[in-house]
Amino acid sequence: MKISYNWLKQFIKTDWTSEQTSELLTDLGLEVEVVEKYQSIKGGLEGVVVGHVLTCEKHPDADRLKVTTVNVGLEAPIQIVCGAANVTAGQKVPVATIGTILYDKDGAEFTIKKGKIRGQESHGMICAEDELGLGTSHDGIMVLAEDLVPGTPASEVFQIANDEVFEIGLTPNRADAMSHYGTARDLRAGMLQRGVNIELITPSVSNFRVDMRTLKIDVNVEDNHLAPRYCGVTISGISVHESPSWLQDRLKAIGLTPKNNIVDVTNYVLHELGQPLHAFDAAKINGKIIVKTATEGTKFVTLDDVERTLHKEDLMICDEIGPLCIAGFFGGKKSGVSEGTTTIFLESAYFDPVSIRKTAKRHQLSTDASFRFERGIDPTITEYALKRAALLIQEVAGGKITSDVVEVYPKKVEDFSVLLNFSHVSKIIGQEISKDTIKKILVSLDIKVNSVSDSGLGLTIPAYRVDVQREIDVIEEILRVYGYNNINFSKKFNATVANSPRTEDYKVQNTIASQLNSQGFHEMMANSLTTASYGKLSTSLKEEHNVSMLNPLSSDLATLRQSLLFSGLEAVSYNINRKNSDLKLFEFGKTYHKYLNGFEEHKHLSLLISGNRNKETWTSPQKTTDFFLLKGYVKAILSRLGIEKISNAPVQSDIYSEGTAITYNNDILVEMGVVKKPILKHFGIKQDVYYADFNWDLVLKIITGKIKYTEIPKYPEVRRDLALLIDEKTTYESVFNLAKQTEKTLLKDINLFDVYQGNKLPEGKKSYALSFTIQDNSKTLTDSQIDKIMSKLQQTFETELGASLR
Repeated sequence: MKISYNWLKQFIKTDWTSEQTSELLTDLGLEVEVVEKYQSIKGGLEGVVVGHVLTCEKHPDADRLKVTTVNVGLEAPIQIVCGAANVTAGQKVPVATIGTILYDKDGAEFTIKKGKIRGQESHGMICAEDELGLGTSHDGIMVLAEDLVPGTPASEVFQIANDEVFEIGLTPNRADAMSHYGTARDLRAGMLQRGVNIELITPSVSNFRVDMRTLKIDVNVEDNHLAPRYCGVTISGISVHESPSWLQDRLKAIGLTPKNNIVDVTNYVLHELGQPLHAFDAAKINGKIIVKTATEGTKFVTLDDVERTLHKEDLMICDEIGPLCIAGFFGGKKSGVSEGTTTIFLESAYFDPVSIRKTAKRHQLSTDASFRFERGIDPTITEYALKRAALLIQEVAGGKITSDVVEVYPKKVEDFSVLLNFSHVSKIIGQEISKDTIKKILVSLDIKVNSVSDSGLGLTIPAYRVDVQREIDVIEEILRVYGYNNINFSKKFNATVANSPRTEDYKVQNTIASQLNSQGFHEMMANSLTTASYGKLSTSLKEEHNVSMLNPLSSDLATLRQSLLFSGLEAVSYNINRKNSDLKLFEFGKTYHKYLNGFEEHKHLSLLISGNRNKETWTSPQKTTDFFLLKGYVKAILSRLGIEKISNAPVQSDIYSEGTAITYNNDILVEMGVVKKPILKHFGIKQDVYYADFNWDLVLKIITGKIKYTEIPKYPEVRRDLALLIDEKTTYESVFNLAKQTEKTLLKDINLFDVYQGNKLPEGKKSYALSFTIQDNSKTLTDSQIDKIMSKLQQTFETELGASLR
């Protein structure tokens, strides 16, 4: 936000320098990021003075040049060679002296230097208006008034406006300070605290009066919740033209481009008082003004010539035929003020901030008006600002007030009531502040003290302070005005050491992250927002479980992710497209799910590996990553965490073409495998990607539980392997379940350690290499028992799955 210091001084008469003022504003929470100088003419015409042409003779060596002697207020006149046809002796002219910096029409600077032109010395330049930035004419030099004194600075003659502009980094909660008046109000409170008793001056509207009641436009507000207060008045007989220079300079100083005198006044009052206004061409209003929500799908052309499709919740200013303006945002093309406008209806209103914010998101619009409406303006100055603008319009555009102020304000916006406890103030601030100082600060902030007791104050907060509604907010106001720098700090250093268990989430994450980094992994952090279309890549992700954003920034960031895989594949694709195809990535992140009974978040650790294991060197050939490498990393993590009581199970997610799961007490701890080709194709990935997904919530639950000890089995376990040739459509899950059903007692574990598909196998077949762990906790197994179990398993596989041994 930009604040003009000259403009600010209209509210507070102060002789403080801009440095002093910016320091105080920053202390008050209105951080001044930079102070810039503004001049209505670039360079301020520094070095340009009034000159009196004493003599003017033809150049001896050039027909179109003249040699002049000019009095510029020095001891002796100077000689200047001039090419203007209209220069003659006796004229008063603007002269750019040696060293003066001027600017061309493109803003490029050039310096006036002493030189020779066709053999004649020239000690300056007699200027045309375009060379000084005072106009566009270059027909000849400027001829000034005869009564001007030679040597008078041109900046005084042309009344160059000089200003200093504060660039304030305004925080969103400070809606009360989004104007020069609001900033001055805060500045006054700060100056009072520093012993400077100064008056806050507000523009007078006492001269506002109705000249004639010849054009009344009625107003009907259909939804008083969306438009709690609405005011309007008509002004007739105006003349739309360029604004006077003082008004243009005010707007230019804060970065606004002047349009015409009517629009400029509405912008002026907006930045002066913080109240947005809008002027309609009254001749284009049919019947009365109706404030209502739009009809879904209505087309509306705004002032920027863009046709917009309206939403049923968009608040509109309409007449009896159709919409005229998007309330709080943009006027319509058809009802806007133009050069031919002679009568206007001037609007000043207070609109519901939530409604304006939603409309802004839907239409991707942001204007100076909506910026203020969204954050909450002062509902008490609606009529005052209207009268202020009406008087300014009469000043710069003429005209007469031709109606009473029409106001719709059925229910007053109430102030807030807050109880302040003195002990809480001292506790929060950490220092005792006198009760009189607290009351003085609150009064300086327009906070009314209704009751006083030994323990605290009963306060009424003005409605425009939408950010001060709780006791803690009041304490913050006291502290910022009192001054953070005035709070004393104890020289004693206190420290507390909190004892956190080794199984604290962040500690475990750091441990595993360090391990993965040492193994060549890079940590990634992906956006939790993603596109809903990714859910179509897996049947495991249900669309009804999506957590969707109400106001998404784009369709690609409309839904919270249900899986870490797809954001990981985005990173893989991004790297591969930039010639970085050997990847090891990991991420700690959350997934989000919507269920009938509410929303849930689940923490995960994901691993992604693809490409070659290591960089190619002459000592070792390249070797691609595979499932077993991923499995090794997974097992290393579980081993580091001390999780040992695990079992293998079929993978349940359909994102894998081949994979396995690791369970703990029948709960899935990790799923890992090869990502399906169709999913990789969606991301433009042509190489294999291996993915592991840890249920991190379960990991933390396991390692934080009590350590339980079981007796080590006295009798050995036995491992037997089978290489099965099976149909390519047969899944590991079916093999696993069938084996568990066949031998429920002694079969402790099943592990898939190799999968092969190739030309050497019959068409439609694949090979599974499986290991079976058999153990009896009560005795040593005999060979005949083991052979009997393996024969039963083999026979079952042959019967049920059509498998055969390789």
